[in-house]
Amino acid sequence: MNMLDIPWFDRPGERLSKKGVKALSSSDLLAILLGKGKHESVMELSSRLLKKYDFDKLSELSLEELTDECKGDKVPALKILSFIELSKRYNKKIKGGYNQKPITCAKDIFDMLSDEMQSYKKEVLKLVLLDTKNKVLKVKDISIGTVDSSSVYPREIFKDAIKDGAFAVMLVHNHPSGDPTPSKEDIEITKKIIESGKILEIPVLDHIIIGKNKYWNWLDFES
Repeated sequence: MNMLDIPWFDRPGERLSKKGVKALSSSDLLAILLGKGKHESVMELSSRLLKKYDFDKLSELSLEELTDECKGDKVPALKILSFIELSKRYNKKIKGGYNQKPITCAKDIFDMLSDEMQSYKKEVLKLVLLDTKNKVLKVKDISIGTVDSSSVYPREIFKDAIKDGAFAVMLVHNHPSGDPTPSKEDIEITKKIIESGKILEIPVLDHIIIGKNKYWNWLDFES
């Protein structure tokens, strides 16, 4: 349905003004964001895209793929990808972004980094540096590619921790397959880094592996 075919009082923007944002469906909200269609109405485009992909699958499309889905119109594809990225950054901030609140458990790390790390096509090992109140000082990329003993060196990890005055650290990496179950290498690396931290008196509080909407962590595994 074309936007002009909808009575003015029932158009998404008018309903948002009168009833508030929560009264609108996801396709209504996306239509407002897109503004105007080139090859089809924004109502038809938003409804079609969300029915086929929903937001989580849309985020996995490249700009070229999304442009094809928009019938060659690059403008709505750019708007959608920009909206998705802004949503991820907002979620990171709300769910406990850097220096927002103390990290108390593995879920805090998952909430903070899952949107970003679930989108990676390769394994990435990150180091979360914490202060004396368990607030995040910094997050550093340590290794990109397969996380194994040949690519992870304790000296590289603790060099950053010492330089930035970290009181403790946490390890976190992703499994692009979506399954966070640790490999034998994951277990061995965790043990090695924990022992190195004991020697340097910089505790390794946990190692979190992020999968698709779920995670594994060392602390629960050991308890």
